[in-house]
Amino acid sequence: MTRRKLFLVLAATTAFGALALSAARARDVPRVATGFVANIVCSETFVSGLDPKRNLAETTDAMPGTGLITWAMDTEVDLDRKDVTVTLFGLGRSHAVYREGLGCTLDHGAVLADGPLPPSRPQAALLPEIAGPAIVAPQTPQLAAALDRAFAEPAEPPFRRIRAVVVMKDGRIVAERYADGIGIDTPLLGFSATKSVISALIGILVRDGKLAVDQPVPIAAWQDPKDPRHAITVDQLLRHTAGLALGSSLQASLASALEPVNRMKFMEPDMAAYAESIPLETAPGKAWNYHDGNFIILSHLIRNAAGGHAADVIRFARAELFGPLGMRNVVMQFDAAGTPEGSGAMMASARDWARLGQLYLNDGVVGGKRILPEGWVRYSAAPTANAWVGIGAGFWTNLGDSFGANYRVAHGMPRDAFFAKGTIGQYVVIVPSQRLVIVRLGRSPNMPAEADGVFDLVRDVVTATPTGARLPAAID
Repeated sequence: MTRRKLFLVLAATTAFGALALSAARARDVPRVATGFVANIVCSETFVSGLDPKRNLAETTDAMPGTGLITWAMDTEVDLDRKDVTVTLFGLGRSHAVYREGLGCTLDHGAVLADGPLPPSRPQAALLPEIAGPAIVAPQTPQLAAALDRAFAEPAEPPFRRIRAVVVMKDGRIVAERYADGIGIDTPLLGFSATKSVISALIGILVRDGKLAVDQPVPIAAWQDPKDPRHAITVDQLLRHTAGLALGSSLQASLASALEPVNRMKFMEPDMAAYAESIPLETAPGKAWNYHDGNFIILSHLIRNAAGGHAADVIRFARAELFGPLGMRNVVMQFDAAGTPEGSGAMMASARDWARLGQLYLNDGVVGGKRILPEGWVRYSAAPTANAWVGIGAGFWTNLGDSFGANYRVAHGMPRDAFFAKGTIGQYVVIVPSQRLVIVRLGRSPNMPAEADGVFDLVRDVVTATPTGARLPAAID
């Protein structure tokens, strides 16, 4: 065989393999798409209390390309059974069910892992109260102008569809505003801001000596020393450098339905088992690739350390994190096997998201008690090598010299800011130099980067709350 013929054969084989892989993944698209819609509609109907039609329209409008298939979806919301069924041309069908205290779970036909939930006992918060029971109006005209600008819709798409803003200065809310139908107690979906909560829970396990960031993770499937995945550490999972071949989770579009990580999320009853079965694409620690599988595996570690069941995870999270912070409107959601969907499914009120931010502003200490291990906040905000978006260990960061960090600083965000971030417009921004926490939740496209208005919001709030200024106290 000549060299030219060999090259043509290899090229044809490669192309055929790519087409076969694409075809296999394309078969998953109807289930992935209907699973995403069923989960979102179920969660935000039965947990948040939002109108399902409006919510679906706003969500899909923020995700490029989804309109190509959502017009063909049939979404049935049963208010009595508290479930949602979504079908697409008869090619895909997904069913999400609501369970009290557990939010919504995709039903794949097997019995859902469950257990008696621990009673929700009142727990005295260590974090001082951040506001009274009434919505806190902006305490200065400058803050009012900042919120006016944030909530103002542009004349033409892309629209911001902002749902909530909470601004905290020195541990107290100095301004907040909500869209119609949303209040101070409404749990709102954080999408990938959930990863920052998982990072905090991992930090608590590190504090207690149950995990170490620089040691191989205790995953049963990877215990053979000959398995190259045996070397994967907690740090590599937190920083998305573990190397597992699960595709990418950076996109929020129709094209992302082809990624294997979304098969994990919307087609597999046991997400962690699927993620842990995936081979390496790159050696652990050698390359950066953001995908949700890393945090599903971290969620599995939390579940195992807490006791093995969803109820154990809830008990642990309440006792060690939510309770001390006074986070009372939180719903953790789980997969069908009982593992927290820690890549993007936690729901909390905007004030509760702000309380999480305050923990990090306080260097992991509340009420004199250290919740996070010493140095954990600095570690979380420290930039990850080769992560062009600017990301640390469970948080995005403006520290370092990444393209993303420099871009955000050039557009008005402080250099020392770091933040929890969820797709299509969810932010918990921490600015240590200004003693600020800014929560912004909504339904905005990811691109262009300015579409959600968060750069303007942060810059306006920083200008309106200069360092050393004493703002009027809110009337409780």
